[in-house]
Amino acid sequence: MTSKVMLGAGIVAALALATGCASQSSPPGGNNNGSHKVVEGGTLRLGSASSIDSMNPFVALNQDAYSTFEYIYPELVQYNAQLQFAPDFAKSWSTSSGGKVWTFKTQPGAKWSDGQPLTAKDAAWTFTTILDLAKTAAGNQAATLTNLKTAKATDDNTLVLTYSVPVANVLSNLQQLPILPEHVWSKYTANNGKALKNYANTPTDGQPVVSGGPFELVKFQKDQIALFKQNPDWYGPKPHIDGYGIQFFANDDAMVTALKNGQIDAVEALPATSVKTVRQAGLTVTQTPGEEFHDFIFNSNPKKPKNRELLDPKVREAFEYAINRQQIVKVSQLGAGQPGSSIVPPASGGGWFDKSLSPISYNPAKANQILDGLGYKKGSNGIRVANGHPMNYQLIFPTDGADQRSFEIIQNDLSAVGIKITPRNMDGSAAWNATIAPNGKYLNFDLSMWDWVPLVDPDFILSAMTCGSWNNWNDSGYCNHAYDRLYAAQAVATNPAKRHQIVDQMQQMLYRDKPYIVLDYLDIIDSWSKGWSGFVESPQGLYNALSKDSLVSAHRTS
Repeated sequence: MTSKVMLGAGIVAALALATGCASQSSPPGGNNNGSHKVVEGGTLRLGSASSIDSMNPFVALNQDAYSTFEYIYPELVQYNAQLQFAPDFAKSWSTSSGGKVWTFKTQPGAKWSDGQPLTAKDAAWTFTTILDLAKTAAGNQAATLTNLKTAKATDDNTLVLTYSVPVANVLSNLQQLPILPEHVWSKYTANNGKALKNYANTPTDGQPVVSGGPFELVKFQKDQIALFKQNPDWYGPKPHIDGYGIQFFANDDAMVTALKNGQIDAVEALPATSVKTVRQAGLTVTQTPGEEFHDFIFNSNPKKPKNRELLDPKVREAFEYAINRQQIVKVSQLGAGQPGSSIVPPASGGGWFDKSLSPISYNPAKANQILDGLGYKKGSNGIRVANGHPMNYQLIFPTDGADQRSFEIIQNDLSAVGIKITPRNMDGSAAWNATIAPNGKYLNFDLSMWDWVPLVDPDFILSAMTCGSWNNWNDSGYCNHAYDRLYAAQAVATNPAKRHQIVDQMQQMLYRDKPYIVLDYLDIIDSWSKGWSGFVESPQGLYNALSKDSLVSAHRTS
């Protein structure tokens, strides 16, 4: 969900920072080290066809933003390469009172990059702020602290979290939450956090963003470039690289050309169409099932005033029969993925995907039968008429989150059954505003397409469909109180089998109601030059919001 702008020559020059060659040592781990020696120093030049929409965690939507937060802020815990929980700012943790009280011992002597102490008090302040502003400025983070009563630092290195009931997924929720420096952010929380969402959190007056992670953000130009240098005060293992830069490209072709020409060292989310040529150029390519999926979205707000036939589950079923998902995977992804069915992807881990849900098979005859049965007859122009108006709809198309080739397939498929869709192309921010218009009421839009990159635990992606997530993550206007009750129940189902059962029920409910048609699950394809190694791959790729390991262990080999 990101906008894409080409870089000028001056920005490329800025990205090409000095790459000194200090010393060599053995690699610390990671799944791409091989037998290479580690060459210390240098700057990794990473290419992305996505972007960072905001550096403010209370505003950001895009995946690259959350991956960046992973590297500039502490989290209590992170995942290792096996998607198991591992320490981050918390060295250890324990539970008591039947699982209602969690105590975290944090890294002693830690500092923010401006020299101020980084303590458990910063974590307590961050979590308390989210609790206090959950219904206002901090709404996009609130679901991660569901059922949390208090967050208190009993000393500089002890954080105590007290929940009203035992919670099933405390660690996975906390892994998502960047801990912010209280001395920087506290000034924005007055008046119900009125100024909180307006804080840009970007380098100013030559000073980097105050960081508590392995890197500091030293330069940021939206849709163009982000530059990072190593943070010498980080509490964790020293990265091998001096820093890294992300160059944001206007299109995949420009990014791939830059990779093959040596202008950048690595790319995240290499398009499947480029795998063959990149391999032929002698570059490393990795491919694995990923968490990202594309979706076709119906406005599900029952109060929408126009084109109300789109609220009918039978009409949505007809849409689904009319869309050839196998063709989307074959043509748009060149086979690098699979048709989708649930918002919980199979690659997320933990076995949360409900295997009983299979994509509805492409069957335009069945789609026609349903629409004919509803009395929506085709006019002389081939477009059906529903409730006195043509089935002719505008579709919000975020140019940084939806797939053009997939749209073209869907457009042709729907046309064949008498439905016309026309794209409204816009960047991610404009697409979001159009989705919730007017004033967060979800009244104006009919259809859209977008993508999601869920997390390992299903809680977050399930929360995006709740009534309480309106104006925060909910991009469909879906609100079903029965679904919300299940969401609340799964959060406190500490018995894994019981929680799996509830999560399956939620997936099945969405499958029936169809706020989304999940189009495909994408493979993650990354690539880098032969002069680099040490990246830690994940279902979110080499630059991800799951762990700091990848760019900490990344290194040059020559």
